[in-house]
Amino acid sequence: MLALSDAGILLGQTADDWRAAVLLSAAALEAAGVAEASYGERMIAMVEEFGAYIVIAPGLALAHARPGPDVRESGMSVVTLAEPVVFGHPYNDPVSVVIGLAVTNADDHVSGVAELANVFNDATAIDRLATARSVAEVRAVFDVSA
Repeated sequence: MLALSDAGILLGQTADDWRAAVLLSAAALEAAGVAEASYGERMIAMVEEFGAYIVIAPGLALAHARPGPDVRESGMSVVTLAEPVVFGHPYNDPVSVVIGLAVTNADDHVSGVAELANVFNDATAIDRLATARSVAEVRAVFDVSA
């Protein structure tokens, strides 16, 4: 599983729109030491260019951008939103959980997405994340320790 530090988990956050939600996931990646602040703007640019494809399931967005010099190491963040936000996806809006993904190479991207797909094969995973009140509850969904 991609690295997920306690600093990369932000619960019950407030975002006015999808851009703010994506920037929260980037801030968590930065706090975890995974990426630099500029990565957030690249994540937003991906959505602006390709649309809300990052909303991969009802209530869940996977915010990411291509590998670049602003990614220090491969890792992820988890942000839950106190109030869901609309990303513009025709079926999966609104979003209450934003997973931030930063990778240093294409192989890590493919393996990271595959690992996350396995987690979200559990139909309860998104709701468990959305209602998590502690880092431990988030970790339990991913079945990872600190």
